[in-house]
Amino acid sequence: MPMMEINVVPVGTGDISVSHHVARALKVIKETKGIEYELTAMGTIVTAPTTEALLRLAGKIHQAVLEKDIQRLVTTIKIDERRDGEFSIQDKVRSAKNAQ
Repeated sequence: MPMMEINVVPVGTGDISVSHHVARALKVIKETKGIEYELTAMGTIVTAPTTEALLRLAGKIHQAVLEKDIQRLVTTIKIDERRDGEFSIQDKVRSAKNAQ
């Protein structure tokens, strides 16, 4: 299952806190069926059945945050897609910890 890390950074808002923008992004994620997610301190990791579903979700998140008085928004995504098996967010973390 493909995995995406996404983060949104509003620019020029005059407010150093972005938590209310992140909350808007999380609302979109929670309303989307068929995905799993994990909020981290630096972004949100999401899994979906297809890469296309992840890209659609990224677009929805970007638009939802941009709608609220934001004049400039930088959205960064990274996609990791493995085709040699099914791997969850937790599987990836566990694998990294076990490699230590």
